[in-house]
Amino acid sequence: MSTPRSPFQKYAIFKVVILLLLAIDAAIYTVGDVPSAALDAIAWLTLLLLFEWETVLKGRWRGNWLTAAIHAARIAAIVGIGLAAIAFFEEHAWLDAMNTALWIGVVAMLELEVRFPQWVARWPRLFFALSLLLYGALALLVLAWAWHGEWLDAYDALIWIIAFAIIEMDVLRFSRNSASERASAPSESAAPQ
Repeated sequence: MSTPRSPFQKYAIFKVVILLLLAIDAAIYTVGDVPSAALDAIAWLTLLLLFEWETVLKGRWRGNWLTAAIHAARIAAIVGIGLAAIAFFEEHAWLDAMNTALWIGVVAMLELEVRFPQWVARWPRLFFALSLLLYGALALLVLAWAWHGEWLDAYDALIWIIAFAIIEMDVLRFSRNSASERASAPSESAAPQ
C-alpha cells in the first residue's frame, strides 16, 4: 500500500501537469496557427518558467553565468511578447491583443510583488484588488473566445489563468517570506561598528 501524497506533493504534481499542458498548447500553436500565435505562446511559456524558477527556487543554483542567462531569456521573452502583440494589432486579432495587454499587466504586478515585497505587505488589499481586476478581465476573454466558438483559445486562456494564479500564490508566499526575513534580520544600525 502506498503512502498518501502530502499537500505539497499534490501541489507540485498539479503545477507540473499545468506546465505540460501549456507546453502542449505552445506546440499546437507552433504547428497549427499563425506565426504571431506561436511566438506569443513560446514567449509566455518562457516567461512563466522564469517566474517559476525565481519564485520557487529563490535564487538557489545561481551563478553569474546563470543569472546572465536568466536575464537574457527574460529579455528575449519580453521582446517576443512585444512582437506578438504588435502582430495581433496588425492582424486585427483584438481578443488576442486585449489578452496580451492584460497579461502584461499581470506580469508587471508580479514583478512588483517579487521586487518590492514590502509593498505587498503594506498594501495587500490594493494588490488583491488589482489581481481580481486583471484575472476577472482575463476570465471574460475566456468566455468571449468560447462564445465565438474558438475552443482552443478559450481552453488555452483558462490554463494560463490557472498557471499564473499558481505563480501568484508562489510569489505571495515568496513576498511574505522575504518580508518576514527582513523583519527578523537585525538592522544595520544595530550592528556592531
